[in-house]
This record gives sequence, structure tokens and C-alpha cells, in this order.
Amino acid sequence: MSASVSVRGREMVVFSGSAHPELAEEICAELGVPLSPTRVTRFANDCLEVQLQANCRERDVFIVQPLVPPVQENLVELLLMLDAARGASASRTTVVMPHFAYARSDKKDAPRISIGARLVADLLVTAGANRVLAMTLHSPQVHGFFSVPVDHLHALHELAVHFRRYDLSNAVVLSPDLGNAKAASAFARLLGVPVAAGAKQRFSDDRVVISSVIGDVRGRDVIVLDDEIAKGSTVIELMDHLAEFDVASLRIACTHGLFSDKAVERIGERDEVLEIVCTNTVPVPREKRSGKLKVLSVAGPLAEAMRRIHNGESVSALFEH
Repeated sequence: MSASVSVRGREMVVFSGSAHPELAEEICAELGVPLSPTRVTRFANDCLEVQLQANCRERDVFIVQPLVPPVQENLVELLLMLDAARGASASRTTVVMPHFAYARSDKKDAPRISIGARLVADLLVTAGANRVLAMTLHSPQVHGFFSVPVDHLHALHELAVHFRRYDLSNAVVLSPDLGNAKAASAFARLLGVPVAAGAKQRFSDDRVVISSVIGDVRGRDVIVLDDEIAKGSTVIELMDHLAEFDVASLRIACTHGLFSDKAVERIGERDEVLEIVCTNTVPVPREKRSGKLKVLSVAGPLAEAMRRIHNGESVSALFEH
């Protein structure tokens, strides 16, 4: 059955890749439409073939596919889906990409390397993307790598609703580094608490050093906010640094909970950590979950943004309040 809603005579059709079908189903439930089927075939030579099994002709097509591990596999699948939608005469194709893994490759910080984020952005547009809906990109400049419109959401509201359940009279929001300080400041304003930031230097993918913390965290209930947690090296280094400040409690929050290399276990085993909170932009398998992990859904804001894109309404208005 085709997932379609008619607006101004043009129907919305929603497909999902293999990366996160559960999130796509949640989004469709919020929109009140069924999820259109997709068939993925792997040939003997390991090549993929993707067939969109619903009518796309003159439809407003949305493809839900975060770039999560296995990233290369999911990227190629997304490119094939985009090309299939274009070949099927879709009126417009929007990539709903809650997590863009290559966003970390946003600058040339060593000789003879590729700026991967820009390259992948070009690939998506070449394959047929007319618009991109993303959430919490690693850095602002990634937005500009795309030559098509990009609607950039964040999950600060959903995280704030969760943390407002607690007594925040002694709380402070702490950004692990200065690069994330702007988002941490916005989050702190939503909670009505002060903000602090760490001074971080990264030496490799899994080796970081935090030399100092700017702001008052001594004896406070600290909420660490980061955009993404992969191996957890930054968070663990930050927790080690906070030991000298005798913090009252520690809660960890992020948008993208990748949690590779047993990151949840290594963070959660620390006694001072009361809670680890992430969103479902990235699928979190049950084997990675612990008693301290809470996963919040972002299906609501993604669905509302898709509805507004489809209706030609403002997406930025979602952040006015």
C-alpha cells in the first residue's frame, strides 16, 4: 500500500532504507500515513539493487535514511533509492537524514585528505536529492556543503522536556568543548540554568585531552551535553577532569547515541553518572542498552518538519518558541 497524503493535488510518499526502519514507522504514525515498501536485493557479486514499490510519479517523495553503521552500505542504498525516485518521475525527493556520519569530515586538517562531508553532499544531490532534512549536524559549515535547500533541526526541546522533570536549582549545563558551547548555551536557556564549557584538544579518534573547565561546576548537578557520543572518549576524559571539582551528580545527554566500543557500559559504570540520555536518530540495539540509558524519540519533530515541507510552510517556525 502506498503511503500518500494529498496536498494541493500532490501526494506525499514516504520510503525507508534499511538503516532505521523503526524510526520511519514512528514518523509515518505521526503523519498518519503508512510506510511505502522498499525491496533491497543483493546480487552474487555483492552489488545492491533497490526497488521503490509504490508509485512516485509526480509525488512528493521522502526517503528516511540516517547514515549510521554500516555507513558505506547505507550510503550506497540511499543513493540507489534517490536515483530510483528520480527515474520514477518523482516531483520532488527529500532525504530525511537524522544522522549524517560524514559531517565530522568538515575540513582539511591534514595533507592529501578529502573533505568527506562535501563529497557525500555532492553525491546525494547528483543522485537526485532535491532537499535535505537533517538533525544536529556536527558543525554549522556542513549545512553549506549542500547545493540544495537544507532544513536543520535540533533535539534540544525534546532533551529539555526530559530534564525539566528534575530539580534544576543546583544544575549547570556543561559542553565538553567550545565548539558545542553555542548549543549548550541554548539548552541551558531552555532549562533556566547556567552554562560551562571544557577546553578540549583532540589528538586522534579516541584520544582527547581536556585541560580546563570554563565556568562554575564545583558541587553542582552537571548535565553534559554533546552532539554525538561514539566511543565515549571525550565524555570519559571530561568525567576524569570533573573528579577534582566534587560535582554533586552527573547526567550525560546527546542527540546521536552511536555508543561504539561498549561506550554505554564504560560511561554507565561510573558511580557519579545517574543517567545517559540520547535520541533515536541512531538505532540503539537492545544489547547496547543499560539501566542508565534513556532513548527519546524525535519522530514527532521530524514528522512535523516533513509535513511543513510538504505543505510549503516554514520549518524555522518550529524553533520560535
